[in-house]
Amino acid sequence: MSNAIRATLAFAVMFGLLAMVGFFQSWALALTILNLCIISAVMALGVNIQWGYAGLFNIGIMGFAALGGAAAMLVSMPPVGNAWEAGGMNILYSALMFIGTIVAAVLVHKKLPDNGWRTFLMIIVLVTGYFLTRYFYEPMVSAIESTDAAKTGYLGGLGLPIVLSWPVGGLFAAGAAWVIGKVALGLRSDYLAIATLGISEIVVAMLKNEDWLTRGVKNVNGLPRPVPYELDLQQSEWFAAWVEKFYAADLAALEGAAREAAMRTHMIEASGLFVKLCYTGLFATVLLIVLTLCVLALNSPWGRMIRAIRDNEVSAEAMGKNVTGRHLQIFILGSAVCGIAGAMLTTLDGQLTPTSYIPLRFTFLIWVMVIVGGSGNNLGAILGGFLIWFMWVEAEPAGVWLMSVLTTWLPEGNSVKAHLVDSAQHMRLFTMGLVLLLVMRFAPRGIIPERSGR
Repeated sequence: MSNAIRATLAFAVMFGLLAMVGFFQSWALALTILNLCIISAVMALGVNIQWGYAGLFNIGIMGFAALGGAAAMLVSMPPVGNAWEAGGMNILYSALMFIGTIVAAVLVHKKLPDNGWRTFLMIIVLVTGYFLTRYFYEPMVSAIESTDAAKTGYLGGLGLPIVLSWPVGGLFAAGAAWVIGKVALGLRSDYLAIATLGISEIVVAMLKNEDWLTRGVKNVNGLPRPVPYELDLQQSEWFAAWVEKFYAADLAALEGAAREAAMRTHMIEASGLFVKLCYTGLFATVLLIVLTLCVLALNSPWGRMIRAIRDNEVSAEAMGKNVTGRHLQIFILGSAVCGIAGAMLTTLDGQLTPTSYIPLRFTFLIWVMVIVGGSGNNLGAILGGFLIWFMWVEAEPAGVWLMSVLTTWLPEGNSVKAHLVDSAQHMRLFTMGLVLLLVMRFAPRGIIPERSGR
């Protein structure tokens, strides 16, 4: 079976499953799952760029997604004036001290000859810069975090449209990837995995503990939306006219209070669906842009060079290719895509919740998406993002239904029946393992594998 037929059948089944959720559960839930599937697909494309194109093992996806989430908050939330007055200048001073320390250390390393004095002076510069930075940093933290701590206690952001945070999240993730790549890409692949995991844990720890920046575990709620609010839609005349026209058949038989109540119900349901469809349009646009760029890059001479390096680094290096430089390039690009997806997810959630950045959600699941969909194939990564997230969400309700059916012969109140139904939440992990095992057994290269001979 060709890849085109595989992809057509697989996506047809996938959208059929989403339609079943709409018919048998609710269309609001179906659209919510669809939006999360699109975001997961974007993140899976980022990992596929790294692993499928170049064979780079990145297990720090969580950190890059967290940087995207932080970008959404820093760009969209309005600045907190009182907090800036309390410690904003010290922020600038400490940042300047930190940058100056790094620049001074680099200059000492480059300008002085390689002897004992160079190392000694570098240590002096770094230690002095550390204490100067802390001198401005510590009072600033205390002053900002004590400013109306229950409501704010942080500096806020720039107050710009939240859509602008999506490319900014990509830039944040790309910067972190550059630092990691400079340190670890010249070493063995297992060192890259360790470095990405370590950096991601550092990023998440900072988001959880630096209250002056992200409010830590107190979360930042009420992020601005790039789409209308349901209440505004319900109060707008054009939306009311549209809903009345759409549900004209249902409303025709009603009059008076009954018609008003039905209209109010339809307005509430329609406004929720409309908002979710707006998110779907925005997210699908980003997915199509990223997919188009990935396809163009993969089919270009640059893409062929990247795959040649992946397949045989020694031969590629012997032909004059800068293997480490290309690895750094692809690592930055893939991480940037993950950062964009992280900003999109925080936009959809409407809040920054640092405690939600756990490895199971942002590392294990994304890797399963890439492996199941088909490593090295862009459509395969997208399919994996849709399929695995759909199964992750629906495994628990399906498990409850399955356990209820299997235990119908047991009387109500039976301890075994109650235990099986209560344990249905664990069907998620069981389902992920089962899917992974089946795919590895019957389609080891993924549902839509990379085309051979490329």
